[in-house]
Amino acid sequence: MLNKNCKIFSFLLLFAIVALLFTAGCTGGDNTLDTGAESGLRTITDMRGVSVEIPEDIERVVIVDDGFVEGLMYNFGIEDRIVGLGGECPRKVYEYSFETSDGETYNYSAGMNPVRYLMPWLVDIPLVTDGSTGINYETLASLDPDVVIIREGASSFRAGSDENLQKTFDTLFSLGIPTVVLVGPPFQENPDIENIDQEIMLVGEIFGKEPEAKEIADYLNSQVAVIRERTADVSEDEKPRVMQFGLSPRARQGGGAGMAWGLDTIESYFIEDNANAKNAYEGSGAFVVISTEQILDLNPDVILLPTAQGYHPAKELYTAPYYENLQELSAVKNQRVYALPWTPYNWAKRLEYPIEAMVIAKASYPDRFADIDVSEWTLHLYKNVYGVDEETARELRSVQWLDWMEEMGF
Repeated sequence: MLNKNCKIFSFLLLFAIVALLFTAGCTGGDNTLDTGAESGLRTITDMRGVSVEIPEDIERVVIVDDGFVEGLMYNFGIEDRIVGLGGECPRKVYEYSFETSDGETYNYSAGMNPVRYLMPWLVDIPLVTDGSTGINYETLASLDPDVVIIREGASSFRAGSDENLQKTFDTLFSLGIPTVVLVGPPFQENPDIENIDQEIMLVGEIFGKEPEAKEIADYLNSQVAVIRERTADVSEDEKPRVMQFGLSPRARQGGGAGMAWGLDTIESYFIEDNANAKNAYEGSGAFVVISTEQILDLNPDVILLPTAQGYHPAKELYTAPYYENLQELSAVKNQRVYALPWTPYNWAKRLEYPIEAMVIAKASYPDRFADIDVSEWTLHLYKNVYGVDEETARELRSVQWLDWMEEMGF
């Protein structure tokens, strides 16, 4: 009799436990979400395809980038959460000068990354890298970040091999620091603006700002779509041969004339896929040093001066004594040389990329874009991207050394 009662009691106890667990599991609807909410964590997937647990509420952020993520945080209105940076690019103020063949000197001052102008206090933010591959883990840990955001391809994080990258990520994981990785254009297999959209949306997800991220991504895309629409029907024989030509002192010191960007770069994407022109340099790779003979043989119709190796205005190519042997280039003789926005450490495109795209488009097809005053168009872009007033937009144009557009009526 006792054994029978014990069996009945055990059965009833087991039934009660199962019922209790079932009830608890059903109360929240999604047990996984309930657990995450109770623990204060949520899981996102970064651009490596790695799942990362990050806090629900993020108040302290370390960014290893060159201004892209910082600019997004400014757009989202949460820039005050930045407590550490990866390198000097978002903090420095630049000067530049050159002398013409007849001894006239041109000086350029107060050049800077737009986020440096918008957030001058970034100069006081601690740096957590040595400007290349090394992260100072002691400094990083002392900042007590809720999350670290690293953008592969940024000048402040040139880790080199996949093995070195993985070692960095493994160390951060071992320290218990949530690390989310973006993959910038230099590290993307097929660089294009869709990948930049993906980066924007991931940053929005990190901070719970998905609607704001979509709005800024859609806006940037809409500006670039205008270019595609206007150049879609250009025939092959109408396409100008366009080249991004880096006037690098380092290249000259090594016996070259400058640097070129090949068909597999995002620089070429903006020329060929976006503006529907031809990249005059049909090789591969970025920062490719080419000789005077090579550039004369390529003889592009249009030359664009990127700023990856320092700022270089069109006047330098026209008038500097060390470029006298390039004066027979068609682009030089026809005055079709244009400076791109000053984007120091231009390893990865930032939120101002439509400006570069529009300069390329109008330089390639002046007639098709005759009604667009790019100097004014640029002001509107700054206003919409950063939510600034007219005066601040003009200052941003100046610190990116783009006032030449107004002076030339471009």
